[in-house]
Amino acid sequence: MLQALDAAQVRRWAVACVQALDAHREAIDSINVYPVADGDTGSNLLHTMRAALDALLRAPARARTDAGAAVSVLARGALTGARGNSGVIVSQFLRGSADALADVGAVLGPGLRAALTSGAERARAAMAEPVPGTMITVFEAAARAARDESSDALQDVAAAAATAAAAALAETPRQLAVLAEAGVVDAGGRGVVVLFDALLAVLTGQPAALAAAQRATEERVVRPQESSLYTSRESGSDAFAYEVMYLLEQVADEHAADGLRDTLVGLGDSVSVVGDGDGLWTVHVHCNDIGAAIEAGVDAGRPRQIRVARFADAPSAESNRFAKDRAVVVPSRSTEFTDLLISEGVTVCRVGDDDGDGAAHRLLATITGTSAAHVTVLPADPALVEAADEAAIRAVAAGQDVVVVPGASAVQVLAAVAVHDPRRRASDDVVAMAEAAAATRRGEVVVATEDAITWIGACEAGDVLGFADGEVVLIEPGPADVAALDRAATGVVSRMLTMGGELVTALLGAEASDELATELEDYLRRVHPETELVVYQGGQRDAVLVLGVE
Repeated sequence: MLQALDAAQVRRWAVACVQALDAHREAIDSINVYPVADGDTGSNLLHTMRAALDALLRAPARARTDAGAAVSVLARGALTGARGNSGVIVSQFLRGSADALADVGAVLGPGLRAALTSGAERARAAMAEPVPGTMITVFEAAARAARDESSDALQDVAAAAATAAAAALAETPRQLAVLAEAGVVDAGGRGVVVLFDALLAVLTGQPAALAAAQRATEERVVRPQESSLYTSRESGSDAFAYEVMYLLEQVADEHAADGLRDTLVGLGDSVSVVGDGDGLWTVHVHCNDIGAAIEAGVDAGRPRQIRVARFADAPSAESNRFAKDRAVVVPSRSTEFTDLLISEGVTVCRVGDDDGDGAAHRLLATITGTSAAHVTVLPADPALVEAADEAAIRAVAAGQDVVVVPGASAVQVLAAVAVHDPRRRASDDVVAMAEAAAATRRGEVVVATEDAITWIGACEAGDVLGFADGEVVLIEPGPADVAALDRAATGVVSRMLTMGGELVTALLGAEASDELATELEDYLRRVHPETELVVYQGGQRDAVLVLGVE
């Protein structure tokens, strides 16, 4: 059992939250009846936590060593990507937690207790009119149990919070009549229990709290066609037809934000106007007058990322052999690359270097486990293409439509994932992903493990080799110190950009230092200021640096 929650474990918790919400998304969506029966609470929570995880994976070095900084990055990412009431509330819970953990390198039991208390307070303050029996109630119950727990051990505080959250969830139908009428617990509250269960799983490896939540929900999981409440609300909220959300910048002060909140309360309900403490605000309201809601934002600051959803357009449940239409599966050899893919909504199959024939069986289990009618497999490693083909053949024989898009590098997989759009026809989506992968030029910086002859001359063990599209293009004499790696990295990028490029993606290997990314960033700013750089922790062991140019 972990005795402290460091930055690495905060990231593991964020990953676990995304995985657990992905697994429970449909069940949470299916019981979403409050404040509007639009069946999207699970999807909104998942989108919000994916945005939070993505922000953390892109974060600077401090967020990889300081737990408080990591939670702060999660909070800002969640706020920026928040969807719906539930997403806003989670973002504020994270912000409150970050406030309590400022400058904390590793979280102990008392620190977790303070974080949960501060987070619950922020969550309540997020809503203009908090209602009992919702996810705010569940957050507050968890925080109260953490304060009442006599032990200061980290896992004891977490277990007390998770258990209390599950118990509070079971009580929500007694607090909110609309839940009792539908025979369900609060969907947002169930999402909160999933988050606490994920934390307990990271700390102990033995998730325990979710069982109570499952008993409370699975006894009566209402599908839309089974509930008169859903039938009466399929055309939208009883009073309001639209959900309006946007980010807001350049807000003069708290008084301007308060004025915006008051204006929106006059226009609709489910109002929240919340900030990150650094000038960025998220605005949410259910209303009928879309223009007035946006104009109020213009009066208060500068709105961007405006999103409007009509409740009547909420998807209804369908009876189908497959639970969903589309999925993307990627085999991965590293934890860091796996985390990055999970943040993008990809299903990941972890494979080891010594899996051999077992890789095909692992992939087959993952493909069928998606329950998707159409699956695209993106192997990031030529050695895994054969295993992917074997798994695809078996899955197709079982009735799934599976296509393998071979890739030669992890950066090509990321390019393909970036253009994936489930709204397109399956065949068109596969073509778009294949074209994006093929259009991504790839490079690597590796340390030679033995003497060899290359196309450009001889190298010795310990020399640094630069590759572009699979060919050696430079050799930096060893030893492979920071200076030699920097020269190799900038040299490879320079050669790759001779053909043009707008985006450089860099994946740092398991042994790479943050100095390498800093040097690369400085070089591009000086020599190619028109080119954007995105750096991730790739965790690969066969290359110090993997590069992609698009």
